[in-house]
Amino acid sequence: MCRWMAYQGNTVYLEELLFEPDHSLIHQSLSARKSEVTVNADGFGLGWYDEREEPGLYHEILPAWSDCNLKSLARHIRSNLFFAHVRASTGASTARSNCHPFAYKNWLFMHNGQIGQYESLRWQMDRWIPEHLYTYKRGSTDSETIFLLMIANGLEDNPHQAITTTLNQILDLMSAKGIEEPLRFTSMLSNGSDLWAIRFSSDEHAPSLYYKRFSEHIVIGSEPLDLSGDGWNQVPSGHIMKISDLSFDSFPLFA
Repeated sequence: MCRWMAYQGNTVYLEELLFEPDHSLIHQSLSARKSEVTVNADGFGLGWYDEREEPGLYHEILPAWSDCNLKSLARHIRSNLFFAHVRASTGASTARSNCHPFAYKNWLFMHNGQIGQYESLRWQMDRWIPEHLYTYKRGSTDSETIFLLMIANGLEDNPHQAITTTLNQILDLMSAKGIEEPLRFTSMLSNGSDLWAIRFSSDEHAPSLYYKRFSEHIVIGSEPLDLSGDGWNQVPSGHIMKISDLSFDSFPLFA
């Protein structure tokens, strides 16, 4: 399973979160602690906001720990809101087009999880994507398809409703196909000012998702960024958490 983290707060250099903590995301790419998959080596990506409305993006298929470009970029890029993701593929090829985060206009999305027997659902799910959005599809992951469906279902106007509508569409299709493998979905969305963190699974094994509020920033991620884990809280399974201006609210996803 993939590992990811998101940051909102005072403007910082990305290296302060990506490399410096003792269980940073780069450390997790080599030695994840809260995942069945220890090594996440199928590419990585960054998404960050600065003076422009649309986010910057950087994707690479090399393992995160071995790319000197990432080290240099993280040392020089400053942001008050950024995403980072290290990938462990669940079937889709290792390609830049399959690396998270994905972007649409001012939105960013990244994901950890999978749709059970996705290949048997892919044809139908692709056809749910409207033509004007399908041109944005670059890769072959279930994650990118979910993101485009959320946009089609009104993400820009009502994120909570778009998220629940999309997940229900997929669950209904899985049920109609008799698929018993779970839908596991832990993800992060942002429009450049607010963030939405979601932790959900159709079985009892939702992927891990933690958050911690510091004095001047909030970090949300698949795992705590320090080995002790002190002060980190887990988002309850089946919940969505909205983060805005260093405050957050958590509520049931399907309330």
